[in-house]
Amino acid sequence: MSNNNNESQGPEAPFFALQKIYVKNSSFESPNTTRVFRDEWKPTVSMDLNTTYEQVDDGLYEVVLSVSLTAQNQDQLAFVVEVDQAAVFMISGFPSSQQAEALGVACPSVMFPYLRETLDQIMVKGGFPPLMLAPVNFDALYAERNRKTA
Repeated sequence: MSNNNNESQGPEAPFFALQKIYVKNSSFESPNTTRVFRDEWKPTVSMDLNTTYEQVDDGLYEVVLSVSLTAQNQDQLAFVVEVDQAAVFMISGFPSSQQAEALGVACPSVMFPYLRETLDQIMVKGGFPPLMLAPVNFDALYAERNRKTA
């Protein structure tokens, strides 16, 4: 028997690769800066983290990891910062459930260190100490989101 390279090799092998990462949007507001800097810095920070994605071409996806942080210091608004860290990934050859998991877990996990660095740079330029966000368990967030939609 001969092995012909043109014969079908079965399903496409799974492929996952980061193509490009970038800041899609960012904003920083600190309306009470002079008052906030005079007080002792003991902020209360609230955070909202979200992931979205869309297919931009066959096997090509844009994933956006968004964070919104609001800090209050002694009942004064210290700052509001929002960052949309985006990336383009090539993803193909996965069953649909694994592809959804790659988009909801693997992609944000790859992107998170970049988001954290961008956020810290914005904070320092705004005169505040870096936040150094704690690591996020995207597996748990994905599972929770699936539980809520089921």
